[in-house]
Amino acid sequence: MARVYCGTSGWTYPPWRGEFYPKGLPHRDELRYMATRVSSVEINGSFYALQRPSSYLTWRDQTPDDFVFALKAPRYITHMKRLRDARIPLANFFASGPLALGHKLGPILWQLPPNFRFVPSVFEEFFAQLPRSTGEAAYLGRLHEERLKDRVHLTTDDDRPIRHALEVRHESFVTPDFAALLREHHVAVVAADTAGKWPNIREITTDFAYARLHGDAELYTSGYTDAALDQWAATARSWIDRGIDVHVYFDNDVKVRAPVDAMALERRLQA
Repeated sequence: MARVYCGTSGWTYPPWRGEFYPKGLPHRDELRYMATRVSSVEINGSFYALQRPSSYLTWRDQTPDDFVFALKAPRYITHMKRLRDARIPLANFFASGPLALGHKLGPILWQLPPNFRFVPSVFEEFFAQLPRSTGEAAYLGRLHEERLKDRVHLTTDDDRPIRHALEVRHESFVTPDFAALLREHHVAVVAADTAGKWPNIREITTDFAYARLHGDAELYTSGYTDAALDQWAATARSWIDRGIDVHVYFDNDVKVRAPVDAMALERRLQA
């Protein structure tokens, strides 16, 4: 049965304190509080730096059993290495703790920079290196660099599938060849609502859908109207009706709209 997960991109934002988070709530309890309001969140700290296994274990233990984490992959791979020569950086990433999330590990998000163009050969090589299960991720992680030896987690309680989603920001990806390549490698393309700044590709290319809502009028800032949320709810239902899981994350965090909009969309989809 298809599942739908709504949440926010990250959860640690000072402006949310005293607005979304109750006044006086300890910072260490913010994820615990968030997890009572939404069914999923994106971990975005992993985009900026490798996290520690202890952090993943804490996040796992602070959330309900049916909670799911999407995980934003390192910008070192997407922005600096630009997906090339990625085997050891991939090993470092998967050794650094994602497997500690256990059954709560959801899709891996790969966000590309705006100046990254579609070059099929680059993606063919990169997609071939991605682990497609937790067992494969643990095996790949054994290639991690020596500098990580005291902060790795290479065990998994079960061999579960790992899903991957790609967010693109260049017009060269708006081509049937790109969608065909994603289908061949079972990678989702992110439906990104970016106030018209970057492409919004809503193709279904694998067995799940992934949407990131950065703001439909003003990037990272504007809230979604009831009409806009109704429209996104209808889109999500159309995906669910196709029997695929749906992940939707709000990234319009500047004016504390992301958690409010995520809860509002989730209520619509539960009605």
